[in-house]
Amino acid sequence: MSDATRAVEAIWRIESARIVGALARYTGDFALAEDAAQEALAEALVSWPRDGQPANPVGWLMTTAKRRAIDTIRRAGVQREKYEAIAHDQDEAYADDLDIERIDDDVLALMFVSCHPVLSKEARVALTLRVVGGLSSEEIARAFLVPVPTIQARITRAKKTIAAAKVPFEVPSPDERRQRLAGVLNVLYLIFTEGSTATSGEDLIRTDLAREARRLTRVLIGVLPDEPEAYGLLALMELTASRFPARTDAAGDPVLLEDQDRTRWDQGAVRRGLAALEQATPRGLGPYGLQAAIAATHAVADSVETTDWERIIVLYEALGRVAPNPIVDLNRAVAVAMAHGPLRALEIVDRIAEDKRLDHTHLLPTVRGELLRRLGRTVEARKELERAAGMCTNDRERAVLRQKVADLP
Repeated sequence: MSDATRAVEAIWRIESARIVGALARYTGDFALAEDAAQEALAEALVSWPRDGQPANPVGWLMTTAKRRAIDTIRRAGVQREKYEAIAHDQDEAYADDLDIERIDDDVLALMFVSCHPVLSKEARVALTLRVVGGLSSEEIARAFLVPVPTIQARITRAKKTIAAAKVPFEVPSPDERRQRLAGVLNVLYLIFTEGSTATSGEDLIRTDLAREARRLTRVLIGVLPDEPEAYGLLALMELTASRFPARTDAAGDPVLLEDQDRTRWDQGAVRRGLAALEQATPRGLGPYGLQAAIAATHAVADSVETTDWERIIVLYEALGRVAPNPIVDLNRAVAVAMAHGPLRALEIVDRIAEDKRLDHTHLLPTVRGELLRRLGRTVEARKELERAAGMCTNDRERAVLRQKVADLP
């Protein structure tokens, strides 16, 4: 890869949301804007290595994308007013064309459109990574271990759905924004979760995907600096990511929390996470903030033994009230086991199993098997851990579960 190509990709990753957002505002057509921006990117990848990087790279991309949009509109015979609107000032430099407040509005509108509730969860994730994150279809497909045509089809369908639903390219009103912000945060959380706990394949952690989720969350905070739950989400991401260096060994196999070398935890990420948590705390913690507070309790402890498990139990209880979920209850059971022993925790796990909501995941038999092992109930533990291994879709995690079975007496 040439230096010019690297420059194109770096600039695109940073500026693509602003370029697509500005084009969408000019044209009033989200799909046209994204297509024109992609054509400009493709042209840059050809011309910059050949002719050299322009003096104003972002301006070059913006102007080229505008011209591609105009060409498309002209070919389609769209009304003259739209053509004239986007043709106006088409040759002006990007920096002179937009003020910072308008740029923020464009990026914010782009995030809300990409995460619009008319789209499926998978479409929201793919479209956000494409138009806000600036990732190519190939990069998104590689991150989620799916074929490139699958991602391309999701993005195409998403743009058609947005057009068919006549979703306006605009920043939602304050009331609507409050209602839809949770959806935007959820998409960013899903991206990070896929990066931090890969559900399939061989890798346990996909750091590039997790890093992109953190970057996009910072972008959101940059345009919505007064939303405490956005800070809570960023805190959760940073504090979780701080443990990445210690979560796998040299062979890439998982290392359990109690066995991790805490000197390998990324203290820079811990500091950033604690700082973000402070920003979220004054107005009360939401679901992401509460999860971040749990992660912070782990981050400030010197060992598993010195961790404040009672505080973690209380935080999980609060999280269960704010966002009821069997996974939350399962995690609370693990904390109860650490604070009060496996028997009391097993009672909680057995109650969770009764509602069947975790029948599709290996997490419940994994926890139950470990609790039974600690209680010396080897036959039952073996059955649960074997069931967990059979349900697990991550190769390395499955291998750990099978080793647990092999280690039973």
